[in-house]
Amino acid sequence: MQPRFVTVVGGGLAGCEAAWQLARRGVPVRLYEMRPLCATAAHHTDQLGELVCSNSFRSASLDSAVGLLKEEMRRLGSLVMQIADATQVPAGSALAVDRDAFSAQITAAIHGAPLITVVREEVGALPDTVTIVATGPLTSPSLSQSLRQVFGEQHLYFYDAIAPIVSADSINHDIAFLASRYGKGGDDYLNCPMSRGEYYRFVEAVLGAQVVPTKDFERCIYFEGCMPIEEMARRGPDTLAFGPMRPVGLLDPRSGQRPFAVVQLRQDNAEATLYNIVGFQTKMTYSEQRRVFRMIPGLEQAQFVRLGSLHRNTFVNSPRLLLPTLQLRSQPQTFLAGQLIGVEGYVESAAAGILAAINATRLSQGVACVVPPATTALGALVHYVTDARRREFQPMNANYGLFPAISGGERGRDKRKRQARRAWIHFVNWIAEQGIEDGLAPSAAATAMPASLAADLGT
Repeated sequence: MQPRFVTVVGGGLAGCEAAWQLARRGVPVRLYEMRPLCATAAHHTDQLGELVCSNSFRSASLDSAVGLLKEEMRRLGSLVMQIADATQVPAGSALAVDRDAFSAQITAAIHGAPLITVVREEVGALPDTVTIVATGPLTSPSLSQSLRQVFGEQHLYFYDAIAPIVSADSINHDIAFLASRYGKGGDDYLNCPMSRGEYYRFVEAVLGAQVVPTKDFERCIYFEGCMPIEEMARRGPDTLAFGPMRPVGLLDPRSGQRPFAVVQLRQDNAEATLYNIVGFQTKMTYSEQRRVFRMIPGLEQAQFVRLGSLHRNTFVNSPRLLLPTLQLRSQPQTFLAGQLIGVEGYVESAAAGILAAINATRLSQGVACVVPPATTALGALVHYVTDARRREFQPMNANYGLFPAISGGERGRDKRKRQARRAWIHFVNWIAEQGIEDGLAPSAAATAMPASLAADLGT
């Protein structure tokens, strides 16, 4: 007998991934997306899986736990990773995508899946079916109010800021030079060098710029990974030089010397006609952004195709509300996924959508839900956001600091290698033990390690 349909609310990365995973397991899906009927403060199109912030999925290396998480997702047949790989643009050792091609292919895949029905309307209350809520940080006011009633408490929230994008032909390439820090991944970034004087004048302008005011009744909490540059600059005049503008591993070809500071720009589309300013999230007014950012050497005549902006990101107190299966403690037929649960980042959000879909499938089939081992990238992240002992909760990226301790005296990269090896073994064993459908071709070995993973580990 065909399983009853599952409702997925939200057409972002987590919602699309969840819908795809349900459908590939034979479960009919109704995927609700309120755009274009209801706009948000950050989206610009009605496409599914639209990337509203950076076009980067961050590191592809096992030096970062998010690189391991990507491999776990690929093993689970992730739609997001399949299309990210297909729409990749140069970004050194990171995985970045052509944002328009990415969302177009996500949209086409979801609309083309026979078991997925896309419904373009707002959901104002939780349905009475098995449901995955993946409305992300921009959950609509009506659904937010409904969720408050279910939770019996207020949402937590923080503010997120978007970096500007400039047209490539407006950049002065006599000043900006191509290079990656320490040559990692090729010369994939445009670098705008600053002298000591240029840097401190820029910092002074940033600190003096007019910003979009915060409403008095709203508590402003910034996630560190999306901190506006003006907030960083307030921590001290050298903060930016040791943060997004650090010049280490870069030499200005005009002088052969290391600049005092550098502003990096990353390719934003396949045609290399657009570049985003890396780490330059901001809440400056539009007119101030144009004035201040054109002080950057090489960007004096920059044409901004998108300016930075600030929007409210909503997340819930997951340690108090969620089981490690991502089910609501008070309403087990409802799962939460994506940034709404306090995971931060595109990859982490989509990964949560996969786990929610696996468990929603099992629940609809009368099978016990599962939790990945805490020694894996996915499991460590889920453990962080659902640990009921946690008193203070803020959004978190995947990182090796979340993993359980590992025996041995290794440090740094050697330690991360051992954590990655342990994670992969535990991950593939978990899939096999729980009978979870994976993304391997039928002829592939059950314990096969991806070539990229094996190369990183030196195996």
